[in-house]
Amino acid sequence: MNKLIVSLLLTLGITGVAHAAGDAAAGKAKSAVCGACHGIDGNSPVPNFPKLAGQGERYLAKQMHDIKDGKRTVLEMTGLLANSSDQDIADLAAYFAGQKGSVGAADPKLVARGEKLFRGGDLSKGLPACTGCHAPDGTGNAAAGFPHLSGQYAQYIAKQLADFRKEDAGRANDGDAMTMRTIARKLSDEDIAALSSYIQGLH
Repeated sequence: MNKLIVSLLLTLGITGVAHAAGDAAAGKAKSAVCGACHGIDGNSPVPNFPKLAGQGERYLAKQMHDIKDGKRTVLEMTGLLANSSDQDIADLAAYFAGQKGSVGAADPKLVARGEKLFRGGDLSKGLPACTGCHAPDGTGNAAAGFPHLSGQYAQYIAKQLADFRKEDAGRANDGDAMTMRTIARKLSDEDIAALSSYIQGLH
C-alpha cells in the first residue's frame, strides 16, 4: 500500500523537490536573450517557438534544466543555458510565469473534434481526456508541473505531440514524458491537428 501511495505521488508530481526560489525582477533582467525567440514578455511572435508567458514556474524550470542537462534536445536552445545557474533558471521561470499569455483562434472546422478529444478523450482508443492533467480551461497544474496549454500555438503543440509519438522524442524519459508518449502514440495525424487547433483558441 505504501509503495502504491509513493508511486501515485511521484506520478502526480506532488512530492516536493528542492529548488531555488525565483525572483521575477531578476528574471526580467536576465531574459533579454530569450526575447529574440520567445518575445520580451514570453509571447513568441512566431508559431514555431513556444509562448512562455503564464506557464507554470515548475514546468519552465524543469524544461530549462532538461535542456541544459541534455535530457531534452532543442536545437535552437543549444548552448544558451550552458552557463545558467540554478538561480538564473529559477529567476527566468518566475519572470515568464508572471506574464500574461496571449490566446489565438481555433480553426472552426476542427473545433468539434478537438473539443471532444480535449474534454472527453476517446474511450475506443484508450485515450484519456486532456483536462485530467491540463485542466478544463487549459491552464494546467502549476504545482504538479503539468504545463499550461491554453493559447499555445497550434504549430508548436502539433510538433510536440508528433515528437512524443516517436521512439526518440528528444525528451527526458521521466514520468511526465512517458505518460505523454503513451497518449500520443494513440493519436492520429487528424487527432493532433484538431487538438492543436482547439488548444490554440482555448481560453
